Amino acid sequence: MQFHVRAISSENRICNVIVHAPEETDALRQVQARGLFAISATARPDSILGTLLPGRSTRGQFSVVLFSQELLALLNAGLSLVEGLEALQEKETDQSAGSVLTHLISGLREGKRLSAALSLQPQHFPILFVGIIKAAEGTSDLPQALSRYIDYRQKLDVVRNKIVSASIYPLILLFVGGTVSLFLMIYVVPKFASVYQGTGRELPWMSKLLLEWGGFSAANTKPLLLATACISGGLLLLIRRLLKKGSIGDLISALPGIRSRARIFQLSRLYLTLGMLLEGGVPIVIAMKTVEDTMSSAARGNVQAARMMIESGVAISEAFQSHQLTTPISTRMLRVGERSGELGSMLIQSAAFYDGETSRWIDRFTRSFEPLLMAAIGIIIGTIVVLLYMPIFDLAGSLS
Repeated sequence: MQFHVRAISSENRICNVIVHAPEETDALRQVQARGLFAISATARPDSILGTLLPGRSTRGQFSVVLFSQELLALLNAGLSLVEGLEALQEKETDQSAGSVLTHLISGLREGKRLSAALSLQPQHFPILFVGIIKAAEGTSDLPQALSRYIDYRQKLDVVRNKIVSASIYPLILLFVGGTVSLFLMIYVVPKFASVYQGTGRELPWMSKLLLEWGGFSAANTKPLLLATACISGGLLLLIRRLLKKGSIGDLISALPGIRSRARIFQLSRLYLTLGMLLEGGVPIVIAMKTVEDTMSSAARGNVQAARMMIESGVAISEAFQSHQLTTPISTRMLRVGERSGELGSMLIQSAAFYDGETSRWIDRFTRSFEPLLMAAIGIIIGTIVVLLYMPIFDLAGSLS
C-alpha cells in the first residue's frame, strides 16, 4: 500500500512524502524514523500492474546505487557536491529522476544538509542510505560513505541474485509442465473421450475416470479457462500481499529443511548491514534502529529486544545470543570484535562467511532439486498419456 504522508521537517517546514508500507502505523513509523513529525497519512492503492506483478520496477524508478556510483566518480574528479548533482541533472533524460535531483539541489541551496535533503524523498532514498550519509557528514568523508554503500549493495545482491538465478529454471519447468498438462486435460483428453464413447468396451477405471473428466472439460471449456485465470490472478494477488507484509519469508522459513538456511540468510543480512553502519561511524543503538526496518517481521522483534538490552548496558554478543541472533561461530567472532574494538569488521566477516555457506547450499540444492522436478513433471505427463492409450492397448490385445 502506498501512503501519502503530510509531515513537518526539523526546519518546521511542511513537506509531503510517499511511503510504501502494509499499514498506516508502519508508514507513520517510517516517517518518524527520518526525523519528521507526521500530521496525516492518506492511503492510495498501488497500480493494477504493480499489484499483479510483485516486485516489478516501473519506468522512472530512481536507482540509488547508480546515483551513488556516478556521484562518487564526480566527487573523486574534483567537483563539489552541488556541481556533481548539477552535472547528473544535466545528463539525465528521465523526467522522474531529473525531478529527484532537482529537489536535492534545491534543498542544498536552501542550506540543508545532504542527509536532510535526502530524507525529504524517502520514496527514493531508503533509511539506510540516509543514515550513512548523515554519519559521513560528521566526518566530512562523503566519497568514502558512497563507496561503502556501493560495496554493501554489491555484497547484498550476490546471494540474492544467486537465489533468483537458481529459481528461474525450476519456475520455467513448472510453467511448461503445467501448460502441457493443462493442454492435455482440456484439449487432448476430450478428443479421446469422444472417440472411446461409442466403443461399448469396458475401460480401466483410471482411464474411465480420466475420460469422464475429459467429457466434463469439453462441455465446460470456457468456465474452466475462466476459473483457471481467476485462480492464477488470486495467487498473484496473494503473493503480492504476502510480499508487502513480509509474511512470505516467514512461510518459506517454516518449510522443513529450509528453516535453518533462511535463518542463516537473515543473520548474514543483519551482520552485513550493522557492520557497514558501524564502520561508517553510526552508533550501535542507532544502527540497530535503522536495521529493524529492513528485517522480516519474525526477526524484527528479536532485534528490538536485543537493542533494548544493549541500551541497558548488556554486551552486544550477550544480547544477540539471548535473542537467537547468533550462531556458535558468530558469537565467538562478536566477542573478538568487542575485545579488539573492530566489531564492524567482524560483523562483515561473519556475513561473508555465512554468504559463502548459503551459496554452497544453493548449488547443492539446485543440483538435486532440478532433476527431481523434471522427473515429477515427466511422471505426471507420462501418466496422462499412458491412461489415454490404455484402451487402445486393450483393444489391440483382444484383436491379436
